[in-house]
This record gives sequence, C-alpha cells and structure tokens, in this order.
Amino acid sequence: MRDDEKIQVGDIINRTISVLDDGFVRLIDYMGNDSSIVQAARVSYGAGTKHVSDDRSLIRYLMRHKHTTPFEMCELKLHVRVPMDCWRQWIRHRTANVNEYSTRYSIAIDSMHETRPSEWRSQSSGNRQGSEGNIAIEIGEQLSRSEVENHIACKAIYEERIGAGVAREQARKDLPLSTYTEAYWKIDLHNLFHFLSLRMNSSAQYEIRSYANVIGTQIVKHWVPMAWEAFLDYQINAIKLSAIEIEIMEMISDSRKTEVVNVMRNNGLLRQKDEKWVESSEASEFSKKLDRLGIKVPWKDDNAERLPE
Repeated sequence: MRDDEKIQVGDIINRTISVLDDGFVRLIDYMGNDSSIVQAARVSYGAGTKHVSDDRSLIRYLMRHKHTTPFEMCELKLHVRVPMDCWRQWIRHRTANVNEYSTRYSIAIDSMHETRPSEWRSQSSGNRQGSEGNIAIEIGEQLSRSEVENHIACKAIYEERIGAGVAREQARKDLPLSTYTEAYWKIDLHNLFHFLSLRMNSSAQYEIRSYANVIGTQIVKHWVPMAWEAFLDYQINAIKLSAIEIEIMEMISDSRKTEVVNVMRNNGLLRQKDEKWVESSEASEFSKKLDRLGIKVPWKDDNAERLPE
C-alpha cells in the first residue's frame, strides 16, 4: 500500500475495509472537501478574505472556535456491516440518514460476531457501562466454545422456522445481538466529527471504537486532511479543564496543597468511604489530565485513600 500522504479519497471509493471478524466499512460516496469548508466560511466575509488567512489556518480557526456550519457542507456515505449490539449504540446518533438491511423483508445475514478467547473483558469496577482488563484465557476458551454452540443453536432454530414457512418478521425473534446487520449511513462532517469524538474515545466500547477508528484514520483522514488535523488537535488530543480544575491548577502552581485537598473534598471530588478518602470518577479523570501534563497529583502524594480527616 502507498504511503498515507499519497492516498486520495478517490482511491478508497468502494474499497472494503475489514473490521472485527466479519464486519466492514465501505466508502460509497462523498461530497465536498477541505476547500468546500473554506468556501462556505468565506461567503460570510465576501471576496478578499483569502489574503487574510490561508485554508489551513481558517479551518483550524473554525474548529477552535466551534464554528460548525461550514463543516456541514461536506457529506460522507458509508456502507457498513456491523453486529446488532454495536449497531444499537451507533444508531443512537440521530444526525445521519440511514437505510438498514431488514430481516423482516430478507433472510438474516448468515454471520455472527464471534469473540476470541483472549477478547472477553471484565466488568469495570468504577464504570457501570464499561469494561477493564480481560477474563483469564482458560475461562475465555470455555466462553468462546459456549458462544459458538449458542450461535449454531440459534441459527438452526431460525432456519427451522423459515423452512416451516414462518414469516420472516417472526422467525427472526430469537436471533442473537451478535448477528451482523448492514446499513447505508450518510452524515455531514460536523456530525461525523461528533460521532468520532465519542466513539474513538478510549472509554467507548471496543467494538464500536474499532469502526470509528477505521472511519477516521482510513477514510476521513484522506478525504479532508486539514479538517482531520484540526479535529485531532482541538478535540481528540486536546485537554479540557473545568472551572474547578482551573482553580485547582492555580493552587498547585502556588504549592497550596492543603487548599487543593479542601477544594477537592468540598466539591465532591474526594469522598469518604469506609472511613477513607477516595477519588470520584471526576477526580480520577482530572488525575489523568495532570499526569499527561507531567504535573504531580498532590492528593496522591501519600495515596488518596489515606488522606486525613
């Protein structure tokens, strides 16, 4: 394959990009490019704006200041194959035009997402909707065997119903959520960036994050490279601070550790549990920001759980 810098969006039209074990993303069509964003922005100012800022600077200004409408001038149409449980999360983004494969009209796609023994994840202890770490491989092997057995049984029941003449709309009722579905998904760039900012995040479920990363790094990057660069700089790789976090940062810079701890407690960032002080999820997220900035986390000097009353 050629270097990324040489790939043009026209080169990847109708190219099937594999995701998971049997999923894919395929670029069907697109409208607009970086120049379309710039053109839409400059119409507000009239002729001559080109001399004020070049295209890249203007796009970065628009992204930085959240001027979103020029990004709506670009659209992307994708054909995707995705497990139904993953599609449930995907379709929550109601800012796209969607046409999905219907198992009411057609025979269900003969493919189900299978989990490798090493891919079973543990439930997160601090995030009810997330996971952390992996299940032991020997347990994963049994879980994967059970999964395959269930898939075979569900498929047999479905095919038995279809063979008996049961209506497709009813025969499908016991298909597992791992069954693949397909859809055409058309979305403008502004709303696509919103989708990617949520679904490329490390806290997003692995399966949908896999699709988001493919869409971003293998399609959008080559379609609107200047907008993609700005998106990475000001959204994906940026650090955002709340008002409380800014206040605490100022205290840290002045070495006012005691005040930091008090502010953390008063705002619920440090809370008491079983006679110990522990971080809230917000404090944990703030700690990661400080770590990324190379700043020592003052309430972890001794361990947050042992902070005095």
